[in-house]
Amino acid sequence: MKLVVIALMLSAMVAAQDIPTVVSTEKDRTGIALTVYNTDRAIVLETRNAVFPAGLLHLNFADVPSGILPETVAIKAVKGGMFQVLEQNYEYDLISPQKLLQKYVDRDVTLVQLLQDQNSTIQKRQTGKLLAVNDGTVWRIGDTIVTNPSYAWLEFPQVPGNLYARPTLVWLGQSKGGESAVEASYMTRGMRWTCDYVLTLSANEKSADLIGWITLVNTSGASYRDATLKLIAGDVNLVQPPPPKRGFEDRALAMAAPAPQFQEKAFFEYHMYTLQRKATVADAQQKQIELLHGEGVVPVKEYILEGQSWYYRQKYTSDAQKVRVVLKVENTEKNQLGIPLPKGTIRVYQRDSDGSLQFIGEDAIDHTPRDEPFSLSMGNAFDIMAERRQTDFTALGNCVNETEYEITLRNHKAEDITVRVSEPLGGDWTMVRSSHPFDKTSASSAEFRIPVPKNGKTILTYRVRTRTC
Repeated sequence: MKLVVIALMLSAMVAAQDIPTVVSTEKDRTGIALTVYNTDRAIVLETRNAVFPAGLLHLNFADVPSGILPETVAIKAVKGGMFQVLEQNYEYDLISPQKLLQKYVDRDVTLVQLLQDQNSTIQKRQTGKLLAVNDGTVWRIGDTIVTNPSYAWLEFPQVPGNLYARPTLVWLGQSKGGESAVEASYMTRGMRWTCDYVLTLSANEKSADLIGWITLVNTSGASYRDATLKLIAGDVNLVQPPPPKRGFEDRALAMAAPAPQFQEKAFFEYHMYTLQRKATVADAQQKQIELLHGEGVVPVKEYILEGQSWYYRQKYTSDAQKVRVVLKVENTEKNQLGIPLPKGTIRVYQRDSDGSLQFIGEDAIDHTPRDEPFSLSMGNAFDIMAERRQTDFTALGNCVNETEYEITLRNHKAEDITVRVSEPLGGDWTMVRSSHPFDKTSASSAEFRIPVPKNGKTILTYRVRTRTC
């Protein structure tokens, strides 16, 4: 009950006096910090100078993003006179021709018509009362009701006080008066960042350069000039609210590795990347900043043939199969990397014999800690052929089978290779015999590493007993 009484008293006080308004825009900013997440969220912390009169006042805090989440706003005076917030409103009813018409229903508006009089144009003005704006306009002009009259433009006496040129936070507050610095923080939608990488293989495939690019997209509805920029990488949990009723609106490679622009450090269970200079992030802008530049990275190329678990549960004839090509990279200091890598897309290029760059594939990586490897699937090998043939299938009892396979690997390349044959056997299994050694890589899989000579072939044979129930 006391809270209700206080609220009613406050409303009466506000209504009883003409409260001064202080307008603050981005021109009053003295500092701004921006922390962007890769989940369409950003935290904005900005400081502005203001001069407050003593007593009750309205502070119109303009130039905030249209994607702002008003429930996340916090404000305090950090220097000078005290400013105590009593009430907060987020005003997003913005000026537009249609909004002006809606606000002027039952009010007088001047209609301007352009009439031709011989060789001149005459402006004819007449005042009409706007009666409705449903599926067109309805006016009372004199003693006549007119629908959709023709006019060159409309003249409104003033902009209604409840329309704003841009999204604005409006605080009702109380101040002791004087000059003050106000700090406001809030979260906004419409900002995200991704990481893209360019891996350039040397002609002999013995080394590579890896460049990481941060791509920052700002559709929040505001610009952030000379901001301290931080990026958070990680899987941050967010409560998923019901859908809102209204919507929010090939590169040149450097010859030498520059100094890193971002400083990385662990933060809670995530990683934070802080840009070591100020940056301006304009509205409706896509900005790219180099994250890392590693030279002399050594990738390992692997050829992989992968089977299917159903091969061991039924009869199977022969089949030509593709051999997959994978590049494996160790994220270590020894390998000229060794920093936590945000998830993103890696595009791979290679220099040809003429020194030109050619695109050879791309793949996505997840967040990769330091000292952990990542693998890139480059597609299928052109000059390596595989043929799988089931040479025997024997049912030994309920759910127990013995299967024998012959896998022929043909290498049409000019160098020796090794093919990793990965077989997901499934269930309980026992290798009865095999032509080559194998590793039991898991409870349900075996792996062979098969050397294949240049312009030659190797045949792998094995027999396995499996229990599937």
